[in-house]
Amino acid sequence: MSDEILIGEGVLLDARPASFATRTLAALVDVIVVGTASVLIVILMVAGLAVSLDDAASTALVITGIVVVTVALPTMVETLSRGRSLGKLVLGIRIVRDDGGPVRFRHAFVRALTGVLELWLTTGLVAILTSMVHPQGKRLGDLLAGTYAVRVRSTQKPLPPVAMPYELAAWAARADMRRLPDGLALSARQLLGRAERLHLGSRVRLGVELAAQVETYVAPGPPPGTHPERFLAAVLAERRNREYAHAVVVLERTAAETALMERLPHAVPDPH
Repeated sequence: MSDEILIGEGVLLDARPASFATRTLAALVDVIVVGTASVLIVILMVAGLAVSLDDAASTALVITGIVVVTVALPTMVETLSRGRSLGKLVLGIRIVRDDGGPVRFRHAFVRALTGVLELWLTTGLVAILTSMVHPQGKRLGDLLAGTYAVRVRSTQKPLPPVAMPYELAAWAARADMRRLPDGLALSARQLLGRAERLHLGSRVRLGVELAAQVETYVAPGPPPGTHPERFLAAVLAERRNREYAHAVVVLERTAAETALMERLPHAVPDPH
C-alpha cells in the first residue's frame, strides 16, 4: 500500500506505512542517541554531586534528567522536525497524523509520554508486540496520539499553484467560506496535483467525494453543473487569495503601528 502526502508548500512525498524492521532500526539509532545524551546527563549529575548537593537536590536532579531524556527531548525533536528524529531521518521515516498531516506538540507529547511505559519500563516489549500485530505498524503511543510512521521519499516537485477557474471567480468572491479542516484541504490539494496520474474511475470518485465534503463549508454552493475539480480549485484558490489579502492587511497595520511608536513626541523636531 502506498500513497502520497503533501508537506510544506506543495512538496509531494511518496509514502507508505513503515515496516516493523525499518521502525526497529530507526529506534536503535535513536536509542544510541538517547544513550549518549543519558551518559552526558549522568556526568553532569556526578559533577553536581561532587559539589556537595544534599539528598533532596540530588534526587530532583536525577528526576529532571530522566524526564528530559525520556519525555522532553523526544517531544521537542518530533515537534520541531515535524515527526523526524535522527533515527527516522536516517531510515527515511516520518511520523504523520492519521489524515497525513504533520504532527504537532500534542501528538509528540502523547507519543513520548506513552513511550515511558511501552519503551523504557518494558524495554520495548509492548511497542514491539503492538507494532507487529497492527496493520500499519502502530505502537501504543501512535494509537493514543492518532499517528503512524510512514516511509517517505520526496519527489522534489513543487505542485503548480491552483488557478481560479474563470467561470467561478465571481461566485467564489461572493461565497461565504469557512476554514477547511487541514486534512480535507490537504486531500483536495493532492487530488488536483496528481489528477492526471490517477485512474479515471478513482479520479472521478475522489473528486465527487471531496467536493461533497468541501461543499458543507461553503455557502451558497457552486452553480449547478460545476465540475467537482473546478469547484475544489475555486475554493482552494479563493481561500489562498483571502489568506494572502489578510496577511497583507496585518503586515501593513503592523508597519503603521511600528512607525507610530517610533515617532518623536509632538513638537520635537526630527533630526532626519
